[in-house]
Amino acid sequence: MPSEGRCWETLKALRSSDKGRLCYYRDWLLRREDVLEECMSLPKLSSYSGWVVEHVLPHMQENQPLSETSPSSTSASALDQPSFVPKSPDASSAFSPASPATPNGTKGKDESQHTESMVLQSSRGIKVEGCVRMYELVHRMKGTEGLRLWQEEQERKVQALSEMASEQLKRFDEWKELKQHKEFQDLREVMEKSSREALGHQEKLKAEHRHRAKILNLKLREAEQQRVKQAEQERLRKEEGQIRLRALYALQEEMLQLSQQLDASEQHKALLKVDLAAFQTRGNQLCSLISGIIRASSESSYPTAESQAEAERALREMRDLLMNLGQEITRACEDKRRQDEEEAQVKLQEAQMQQGPEAHKEPPAPSQGPGGKQNEDLQVKVQDITMQWYQQLQDASMQCVLTFEGLTNSKDSQAKKIKMDLQKAATIPVSQISTIAGSKLKEIFDKIHSLLSGKPVQSGGRSVSVTLNPQGLDFVQYKLAEKFVKQGEEEVASHHEAAFPIAVVASGIWELHPRVGDLILAHLHKKCPYSVPFYPTFKEGMALEDYQRMLGYQVKDSKVEQQDNFLKRMSGMIRLYAAIIQLRWPYGNRQEIHPHGLNHGWRWLAQILNMEPLSDVTATLLFDFLEVCGNALMKQYQVQFWKMLILIKEDYFPRIEAITSSGQMGSFIRLKQFLEVRCP
Repeated sequence: MPSEGRCWETLKALRSSDKGRLCYYRDWLLRREDVLEECMSLPKLSSYSGWVVEHVLPHMQENQPLSETSPSSTSASALDQPSFVPKSPDASSAFSPASPATPNGTKGKDESQHTESMVLQSSRGIKVEGCVRMYELVHRMKGTEGLRLWQEEQERKVQALSEMASEQLKRFDEWKELKQHKEFQDLREVMEKSSREALGHQEKLKAEHRHRAKILNLKLREAEQQRVKQAEQERLRKEEGQIRLRALYALQEEMLQLSQQLDASEQHKALLKVDLAAFQTRGNQLCSLISGIIRASSESSYPTAESQAEAERALREMRDLLMNLGQEITRACEDKRRQDEEEAQVKLQEAQMQQGPEAHKEPPAPSQGPGGKQNEDLQVKVQDITMQWYQQLQDASMQCVLTFEGLTNSKDSQAKKIKMDLQKAATIPVSQISTIAGSKLKEIFDKIHSLLSGKPVQSGGRSVSVTLNPQGLDFVQYKLAEKFVKQGEEEVASHHEAAFPIAVVASGIWELHPRVGDLILAHLHKKCPYSVPFYPTFKEGMALEDYQRMLGYQVKDSKVEQQDNFLKRMSGMIRLYAAIIQLRWPYGNRQEIHPHGLNHGWRWLAQILNMEPLSDVTATLLFDFLEVCGNALMKQYQVQFWKMLILIKEDYFPRIEAITSSGQMGSFIRLKQFLEVRCP
């Protein structure tokens, strides 16, 4: 069709023009550009222009004579028809400017024609373009609305799916959490159960371990205590064995000395009426007995307490044997002296009868005064056997001092502390003895006995034992004996009745521990030599103070104590001695003899009456001695004791009176009154 060719030429001309080459944008409204500026610019064909020219314009030209409708209404109706809508974008290819069907020769002509037709139809193109724009706008709005609705629907679906997925995720998480919690609970229960079982097993093991450890500790402690106890017992046994062995050697030495004294009595054999061989045979048997005990003890390492007790009994028997022999010798000498006196008296009477009655009145009677024959028979010096006994006791005391010299002279603080504790443990109980001690005497005795036996005792809040030091036993024995004598010197001197409780404890200790008794005698003889009896003599070159100390006086700073104080101390010690020889510990063994009984008191009384009296001293000692143990001597010796009292009153008392001055009559008067009451 010729019109169709012109349209295409027009389009081609438009496309090749300056305006045709401009770029048009459909979304200019979105950019909010000024509409006036768009209107002032040259129109621009859209990509649908070719389709409009090809399909819409021919129909408009055909229908134009029939109806006077405007192009805008025609185009609007055409636009409303569905046949006018392009089916595909390929239809625009017919509007391509590079169409090969156009001849090159007619190109310029066609362009000018098309340009003119496009200018003429510009208003119509605008309308078309407006319709196109409106169509696009409507189509876009519909699409946008549909898209919006679809998007909202999709969003609702997505939201619903999201919520459902979220709920499912929550349920899944809850289920997973519940499962984990359950697994955790199960695991925790298993772990707790395992832990409880482990703890129970561990506690059981600990309990078993503690029980086994306790049993083991008890066994170890018992074993250690047993070992310590055995070691302590072994040490004590060795110490006691050594002490017993030394005691046995000392007993054997004393036994040999007594045996020598027994052999020395051969010179009095002619005077004795008894068989001296029997004394010697028994003495030899006792010496052999002690030698056998020592020999057996040496073979069995250490002597036993029974062996020591047997040896001590043998020694006491030997002493009694020698004492009896001495008494026999004394009695024989007295009989010989009396016989000689009687013979001399008979001869004198015969001579007087021969000479006549004048000579009969010349010689004085032998008992008329201290100037007669009996005054010549009294001794000033003690008997040799008594002096030997005294010297043995002093030697034993000195040997004891030398034994513990290391303890007393030690510079070690521990040794000094032990020495002080032992001294307190030995002396304090003796200081506690008094007339009102009562039942405490047994407690005091047991404490002293335990200390001497090596057992620990309480003193000053501490445990004390002689086993703390090898020299402890010797030190305690010496200090104990010294304290007993000091109590007699001080306590008994002030309170005469205190002699008996002190003496009964001392006698019991003496019986169980003979060495303490020997040390008591040694201290007593040293402080009161008249208890031997022994009158020390002044030797040439001796200091006067030393001689006064030998007599028993206390000398301090070259000052001698007063005579009254001296007599008071001597009286206290003699009273203690007189109480000891007659008393025995009531809880001891009554079958054994007294270790230093009344026979020694009888010997002392006999010997002091055979010695010259001392002014003021002899009367005091005789009165104190007879007042304390006179009753016991009377029960023991009966008639012999009364004879002794008569001898003192009729023979010895005048001698005391002869040497007593007027200022010393106190003790003499007390003795005189005592004798007058007993021997009226």
